[in-house]
Amino acid sequence: MRYLLLIYTNETSDTNASEKEQAEIMEAYNTFTRDLGASGSMIAGEALQPTSTATTVRVRDGKMTTTDGPFAETKEQLGGYYLLNAKDLNDAVKWAAKIPGAKHGSIEVRPIMEFPTQ
Repeated sequence: MRYLLLIYTNETSDTNASEKEQAEIMEAYNTFTRDLGASGSMIAGEALQPTSTATTVRVRDGKMTTTDGPFAETKEQLGGYYLLNAKDLNDAVKWAAKIPGAKHGSIEVRPIMEFPTQ
């Protein structure tokens, strides 16, 4: 079954980290990504640009509007994701717990809705 692991951290804390701390975090992510890839479970994974680069789109009564940034102010922002194949939710949660961002943020584990193929 496919699961999306959404990584939420505090962008301000992340950008205020020292160069050494940022390098350590990147190395931890590189190691995690290599391990997940070597397991054969990884489908994809990407880091996202900061929320200051985001645009939110809404369509109401047929009219489109756009606003800068994310929909709501939160303490943690979506910073990236991993898409993986896992045996079950327990397997996906075990991988989520190994993501470096889980130590100072949170990881949302979401099953992918599977639709029948035609």
